[in-house]
Amino acid sequence: MKSSYSSILVVGGAGFIGLHVNKMLHSHGYNTVIFDNLSQGSKQAITHGKLFEGSIGCKEDLEKVFSQNPIQAVMHFAALTDVGESVIEPAKYYIQNVTNTINLLEAMRKYEIKTLVFSSSAAIFGVPKSPRINECHPCLPINPYGKSKLMVETIMTDYDLAYGLKSSCLRYFNAAGGDPEGEIKNYKRKDNNLIPLILRSLLHPQGGPITIFGTDYPTLDGTCIRDYIHVDDLASAHILAMEQLIRERRSSHYNLGNGNGFSVRQVIASVERVTGKKVNVVEGAKRPGDPAILVADSQKAQSELGWHAKYPELDTMVAHAWQALI
Repeated sequence: MKSSYSSILVVGGAGFIGLHVNKMLHSHGYNTVIFDNLSQGSKQAITHGKLFEGSIGCKEDLEKVFSQNPIQAVMHFAALTDVGESVIEPAKYYIQNVTNTINLLEAMRKYEIKTLVFSSSAAIFGVPKSPRINECHPCLPINPYGKSKLMVETIMTDYDLAYGLKSSCLRYFNAAGGDPEGEIKNYKRKDNNLIPLILRSLLHPQGGPITIFGTDYPTLDGTCIRDYIHVDDLASAHILAMEQLIRERRSSHYNLGNGNGFSVRQVIASVERVTGKKVNVVEGAKRPGDPAILVADSQKAQSELGWHAKYPELDTMVAHAWQALI
């Protein structure tokens, strides 16, 4: 399965999830090439592998990285992920997340690489119709970000049928936490995920308070509920999914979460417990495209991949995220 002559191409590997997957790939004995334009990721956070600076929007960059490296499989994280921004600037999201992904798939076709693990999202489901979302849940995304991820999943189904390009779509919920060993630091210039946003507000109070977007949702405390999954648990799922693809040569898709939902107010309380600091909070209006509750049912990943969340506790995720910032 592993080859000393081949590498895993980690597209968007300088970003939050890609960095942790890259590190875990190395701990499992894989060579990696990180392909990233560094628009959102950080070169100094890369702890392993070879960096190739480039964009999936540039076919010449893709040609160079595939022609110069013996790639065995691809993991694709290069996407825009801000739900609110996608509503305001949908074209930006369809170009990066859909059009540019087709560039990547075409490069893979040319070089006959037929194994892809795709970073999808729970946003493909839209408003939940059940307490926990499994893979059979209807896909009715309510924002351009979610629509862009679903479009790519549909495209990859067609690429499998027509060209034999096998893929595993990992629909994860809210990635959280940080490197348990403290090696990977968070150098991001901008965060749009709740936990690091709150933590950064403690480090840089001049940036203003944290806004709770909506306090009248049909939840216990009126704020949105999300399923937070530790980035290290996501990393292990990516490796298990890739190895399954290589071994079984069948496409698949999995929902990844810890099965527990935490409200915005619960996350704020966790941050205050872990850091011992008071969070400055204001209440604001709901954001367009935000469902009230998103919680995963990950039974399929557990049964087919043998995957289990190692770090399901919210305070642990907050503590590891805090460690990455300080």
